Amino acid sequence: MNGMAFQFRDKETDALVRTLAGRHRIGLTEAIKRAVSHELKREDQAIPLKDRIAALRAEIARRPVTGLAADKAFFDELSGDL
Repeated sequence: MNGMAFQFRDKETDALVRTLAGRHRIGLTEAIKRAVSHELKREDQAIPLKDRIAALRAEIARRPVTGLAADKAFFDELSGDL
């Protein structure tokens, strides 16, 4: 231990850190390091909404245009609401 102590004034934060540390049987410093590291990694790997939507729009655009109109009866039939 390097002599630095963590002191949380927020009781919920303190409880969360202690819960994580207890579940993994690690110290408080390691629990904080893992939690912050995990969150940063999650954010770095997240696909932005605009990119996810772009992929869906591209998939829809690849489908052929039929010229047929979809009406309420069509959607009701698809969902089983007859």
